[in-house]
Amino acid sequence: MNKTSELIERLNAILKAEETAENRMRMAVEEIAGQFDARSCTFHRAIEDHSFLELVAQTGLPPHIAELAIRIPFGKGMAGICAERREPVTMCNLQTDDSGVARPAARDTKVEGAVVVPLLIDGEVAATIGIGKNGEYDYSEGEVEALGQCAAALMSSL
Repeated sequence: MNKTSELIERLNAILKAEETAENRMRMAVEEIAGQFDARSCTFHRAIEDHSFLELVAQTGLPPHIAELAIRIPFGKGMAGICAERREPVTMCNLQTDDSGVARPAARDTKVEGAVVVPLLIDGEVAATIGIGKNGEYDYSEGEVEALGQCAAALMSSL
């Protein structure tokens, strides 16, 4: 069994635990962050005719950033641009990015290597999952795929 399969099994066990839905999701994003050696992990689901993302669970975000991440319009910030483009958005170093993809407040997360991956269902964005690492980092295709599988596991429990 490969690492991704083992991670998905652990997520499925967490998502079936005798906990509140909120606690199960929090524990799941903590597990994902740990598996990827990430400082933060966010999971958003699409709402309102796929024009906004709603934060379902997060770990590692400073409180004021978590507040800003509660509701994100498609097209704004890494998660919103990921949702709008329907493709992963990555940054080797969010702290030095000048593309305009990362919002200025995102630098307050103190993460550098960041990626957000969409979960598509019937061609529509159902959710996004993102992680951020402490140092500069280029994500592999396998890591992006694994994050997509994590998003599918989380979405199946909603």
